Amino acid sequence: MRAELSMRYLVAILAALLLSAGAAGEGRAARLKDIASIGGTRANPVIGYGLVVGLNGTGDTDTTTFTMQSIMSMLQKFGVSVPLAKIKVKNVAAVMVTGDLPTFAKKGWRMDVVISSMGDASSLEGGTLLMTPLLAGNGEAFAVAQGPVLVGGFQASGQTGSAVQKNHPTVGRIPGGAVIEREIAFVPSGDMVQVLLWQPDFATAARTAAAINRKVGSDLAEARDGSEIRVRLPENAKARVVEFLAEIGEAEVTPDSAARVVVNEKTGTVVIGRNVKINTVALAHGSLNIVIRERPEVSQPAPFSKGTTVVTPTTEVKAKEEKRKVALMDTGATIADLVDALNKLGITPRDLIAILQALKEAGALQADLSVM
Repeated sequence: MRAELSMRYLVAILAALLLSAGAAGEGRAARLKDIASIGGTRANPVIGYGLVVGLNGTGDTDTTTFTMQSIMSMLQKFGVSVPLAKIKVKNVAAVMVTGDLPTFAKKGWRMDVVISSMGDASSLEGGTLLMTPLLAGNGEAFAVAQGPVLVGGFQASGQTGSAVQKNHPTVGRIPGGAVIEREIAFVPSGDMVQVLLWQPDFATAARTAAAINRKVGSDLAEARDGSEIRVRLPENAKARVVEFLAEIGEAEVTPDSAARVVVNEKTGTVVIGRNVKINTVALAHGSLNIVIRERPEVSQPAPFSKGTTVVTPTTEVKAKEEKRKVALMDTGATIADLVDALNKLGITPRDLIAILQALKEAGALQADLSVM
């Protein structure tokens, strides 16, 4: 009951927000920097293979061959020669180290990295990552990671097999655990810069080009497709590219979006876009509840009699069908009309998902229905 009321309040709030947005026109304007990025200014993923040491017996087992080979190879670099059969790895875990090289990163900056177990280690808690080069897609090292691993979980087990676990103790982080050794410079290609929309849309691209031209007072921007706008650098801006990009980044654009409904069946989450329309349709939704209850009836003989106790199972079946009203949606009905009709029907989140899917199958939902 509480979940149903919460859903009604959520849907009502969503409807109010959408109505206020519709009353203001197509939508509120956003700064260009908040809906797009400049081509070439992005984070770059890096990855490395390393060892986490100092574990309290929660590392890889002796069957993890690559961990044993890695330990032997590391020891040989320090002049220590140990036969492979003599190496014990219970306090060591082989891991993959991943991270994203920040945009405009400079030498000496630090970045966060994620540590993930590769073998059969049960926990990385209390471990320390040894020096690990982080490689980019071209195979070159751009950063070096090292430091104590922070694990947001734990695992404990007993000798009889009982165990308790919270979160994922085989994955951890090292905040600021990698030092950047190489920079990725941003150099505009020729006399052009690219503006890339995060949500591709032809209308938004056209509006973005027009907004840039209004901002700089010249026809320098041209929309190439639904996601890319090319901007020519004027002669007076070639020596001050940063200032020019900062100027066009403040241009205000009113983004457009396609009508879309996103449904997550696992969590019962439903997000309905502002431009969703409903065709004429009669909507009814009810449910049939069937309850089957079994209980034993005991017949006990009288005292001092030679009878026996008899247990007879009794089954009770009840069926109840809820009566719901039929809601009529006129052509061109908005999301607010749909929300109002569904609230009158007293729907739950699961009911809402089923109704939206049925509306789509009937051709009455004029939107893209995305099921996650």
